[in-house]
Amino acid sequence: MQTEASPLVNKFQLTEEPDSVFPKGVPWVRYYGKYKDLNINIVCPGKDATLGVDSVGTVSASLLAYASIQALQPDLIINAGTAGGFKAKGASIGDVFLASDVAFHDRRIPIPVFDLYGVCTRQAFSTPNLAKELYLKIYQILWEDYRQPTIRRIEGE
Repeated sequence: MQTEASPLVNKFQLTEEPDSVFPKGVPWVRYYGKYKDLNINIVCPGKDATLGVDSVGTVSASLLAYASIQALQPDLIINAGTAGGFKAKGASIGDVFLASDVAFHDRRIPIPVFDLYGVCTRQAFSTPNLAKELYLKIYQILWEDYRQPTIRRIEGE
């Protein structure tokens, strides 16, 4: 959401893109600029044209992530703004999680093998040095659109 992005947009003095790299008609917003020798892009899903609320959820996030990767060819992607759903598990806004693997549980397919495909579990890139240097914990991230996201701490990490 743009509200969550605004501190970074302001800190790095990013500019809102007037002529979008995204398909015509989508509400997505891109802020861009440079920090030292790095190109920075912050993309936000924008607001629903009918209701005026922030476009939230996995579908909006997936579409924006895919379009951003295609248009901007980033070297690194940081997904920010999901930890609010983890408060019941002891997380706070501003916490950083490294994912060991992720699973999306909204595709219920009661056919052998397709049931595994429907859960869509994927292993994340291993980042042991990043976890060690920044003292970050490694978690499994489990998503469902109709319920709060779940995190599970990986023992020994």
